[in-house]
Amino acid sequence: DSDGGKGMTVRKILLVDDSKTELHHLSDVLTKRGYGVRTAENAVEAMRRLEEEKPDLVLMDVVMPGQNGFQLTRAITRDPRFVNVPVIMCTSKNQETDKVWGMRQGARDYIVKPVDADELVAKIRAFD
Repeated sequence: DSDGGKGMTVRKILLVDDSKTELHHLSDVLTKRGYGVRTAENAVEAMRRLEEEKPDLVLMDVVMPGQNGFQLTRAITRDPRFVNVPVIMCTSKNQETDKVWGMRQGARDYIVKPVDADELVAKIRAFD
């Protein structure tokens, strides 16, 4: 990765959301724009996907059964293998406290549902 210190281009995205509808919608938005997308419906699956193939970015839903998005974000961003993988939290709650808490867990950005496709892509491109 010797590209003059500038971050790598985001190509592969891992979507973590317990809603199949949401996963389908977001996959559609991202694949249409040329991103490679893998999905996970819970924390266990998400960690398995990460270990199989390190993504360039993780789009993380907050509310999930089992380990929630905040806990999973903390686990990923504290893991030396994934420390350079940015996490964008995706939540239906747009309270300032959630945003602050998400950032404290290691998230690098934050988007509120319903996700606006252009806003999402702009946030992803910010990591390129």
